[in-house]
Amino acid sequence: MEFATTLLIAVGLAMDAFAVSISGGATIREGRARYALIVGALFGGFQAGMPVLGWLGGVTLASFVGAYAPWIAFLLLALIGGKMIVEAVRGDDESVQFAASMATLLLLAVATSIDALAVGVTFAVLDTPIFWPAVTIGAVTFGLSAAGVLIGSSLDRVFGRKVEILGGVILIGIGLRILLEHLFF
Repeated sequence: MEFATTLLIAVGLAMDAFAVSISGGATIREGRARYALIVGALFGGFQAGMPVLGWLGGVTLASFVGAYAPWIAFLLLALIGGKMIVEAVRGDDESVQFAASMATLLLLAVATSIDALAVGVTFAVLDTPIFWPAVTIGAVTFGLSAAGVLIGSSLDRVFGRKVEILGGVILIGIGLRILLEHLFF
């Protein structure tokens, strides 16, 4: 497979992680660069690992997970997004802090990388080695996710808690889009 094709696949896979990173970046109050690196590494790592798992598991694993993946992603993103909205509306200082909870970050990393599992199966079916595509997918996701955290954090300083509400809506929207694509396309 050509590098340009792999790069386009990587950018496409990274878009959900980028949007989620912007949403989560809005909750960052201090240590923006540190959290940008952490989020980039987690999201990039999961985006790189899922195609490898899909490639190793082949069609059997993907057919099992594939049937439930959109529902799992929707549920995770809707729960986290809903909690962000509720906490922002309440004005609690204990909102869903993107940076404060490793469990939240891990759930988001899994939710945004499930579609990469199917891409790994595609590479297996095409008899394409997975190492360089996985590295490319991980690197692109790392870069876009880290940038997303910084962008979201900057927006928060301008718009305050309203960005947290928008972030929650974005997470729910991404989950809904994943589910609707599964149901209707």
